[in-house]
Amino acid sequence: MSEKTILDILFPRRCPVCGEITKPAGSLICPSCFRKLSFVKPPVCKKCGKEVQDETMEYCEDCARHSHAFEYGIALLNYDETAKHSVAQIKYNNKREYLDFYGTALSVRFERKIRGMNVDLLVPVPVHRSRRRKRGFNQAEVLAEVMGRRLKIPVEPAALIRHRKTLPQKELTAAERLKNLSGAVRADRKLTAGKRILLVDDIYTTGSTVEACSRALLEAGAEKVFFAVICMTGGR
Repeated sequence: MSEKTILDILFPRRCPVCGEITKPAGSLICPSCFRKLSFVKPPVCKKCGKEVQDETMEYCEDCARHSHAFEYGIALLNYDETAKHSVAQIKYNNKREYLDFYGTALSVRFERKIRGMNVDLLVPVPVHRSRRRKRGFNQAEVLAEVMGRRLKIPVEPAALIRHRKTLPQKELTAAERLKNLSGAVRADRKLTAGKRILLVDDIYTTGSTVEACSRALLEAGAEKVFFAVICMTGGR
């Protein structure tokens, strides 16, 4: 009996969608649950990667109206009820093993695009130390580690620090979110200067978190900033 088989028996993997033990054993997701996921499909916004209505639209409404510090981003899933439930399980019920699937799926689906970015580092969006203590981990960091192992790109969690506790973003408007984060995130110049960076996070809603982190990295001398997320709001 192989070590992997023993581990599958002792610690059976659970599906990130239904929460049940995956079949076949050791799979990252149930085949039937995989089909329930709403993957982001083209055409997408050239800037944030959000689905747009048709190919005549180069940018989504938000990116057409506002400039962004980041180069462009990629997203795996539309943030529907299935994705919302799965991400909530990760963040609030310590189902971090689900990130093995999402990190692998992001890496496989977007490997060519990520290689084309020529990034030097994967940098997870940070959480404040008090939130990390309460949750026990930073989901963006775990996601980045899965992607880093798959893509063989270094991960640098210390590149960004959230040194000031902020209000929960979900309770704020887009403008309030960016103001809430302004000055709360600091980048380490020694780790980021001259580097091309791929920011990693779980959800892109208004983009304020990615924007604040991108600005901090660029102010610290990063050459360019891209981003990758599991979920994107506002799809078709």
